[in-house]
Amino acid sequence: MPLDAQVKVYLEQMAALGAPPLHTLTPQAVREATRQWVGMMGEPAPVGRVENRAIPGPAGEIPVRVYWPAGDGGGLLPMLVFFHGGGWVLCDLDTHDAICRALTNSAGCVTISVDYRLAPEHKFPAAPEDCYAATAWAAAHADELGGDAARLAVVGDSAGGNLAAVVALMARERGGPALAFQMLIYPATDLRMNTPSIAENGAGYGLDQAEMIWFGNHYMRDDADKLNPLASPLLAPELGGLPPALVVTAEYDPLRDEGERYGERLRAAGVPVTINRYDGMIHGFASMLDIFDGGRRAVDDCAAALRAAFGTGGK
Repeated sequence: MPLDAQVKVYLEQMAALGAPPLHTLTPQAVREATRQWVGMMGEPAPVGRVENRAIPGPAGEIPVRVYWPAGDGGGLLPMLVFFHGGGWVLCDLDTHDAICRALTNSAGCVTISVDYRLAPEHKFPAAPEDCYAATAWAAAHADELGGDAARLAVVGDSAGGNLAAVVALMARERGGPALAFQMLIYPATDLRMNTPSIAENGAGYGLDQAEMIWFGNHYMRDDADKLNPLASPLLAPELGGLPPALVVTAEYDPLRDEGERYGERLRAAGVPVTINRYDGMIHGFASMLDIFDGGRRAVDDCAAALRAAFGTGGK
């Protein structure tokens, strides 16, 4: 279908700013611009409680932000471990605060947002190792958090969707923790970057192919990393035994095809999976839930999927 009207206006506004292409800048310059953008965001949606912590990681402490919903009724809550996007190079706890709050409220869960190590300072496999460690910590500390380790899910968007898929693989291979669900929001699953949607949507839709190459070059140590299933989960030889999944894709996203291919491979391996493509949308739309109606709809749909996976129902 045509590009969504709200998305079209957004892209036109971004083009009118005349900012230099991301791939011509240093990671430090883009991070600073991102911090300024976050500083202009409105007041965050209230949740029951928020707490910043530092937890043990494989190379030092990992900052996390824990969210609790209001009015939980005193029982153990399902748990969600969230990995932010940003091409493994950008973003942090603040950039994805809004979506974490929305999921916490709508799904009625404890959410642990993970500030994993970023590239190029910390190249692959630093990010997946941090994310796995944070997920194992969440399971081990469920009682302390008021959470139910038997209802533990992982979720991420873009590079975070990649990390959520990878953590599910790592948990299977390493004997735990047990995961009830994986939610992959427009995930990167194949760092070879050779799908048709990259050619179709690789310029003019908010995430350009040149930027994807920039992210990949900062993240990977060498070309061999592209073939590692912990970087490209689509290349994992076997996907059986993984938790049920929701895969979210966008029509005008260069990552559309690799996300859908991963979902199809999960299904072929006997994993229960739903693949939701949002027509007219672009990469990153779910994080812009206050800008795009489609983003809000996707977050609501994701929360409903979590409630179903957690067996909680209701709002």
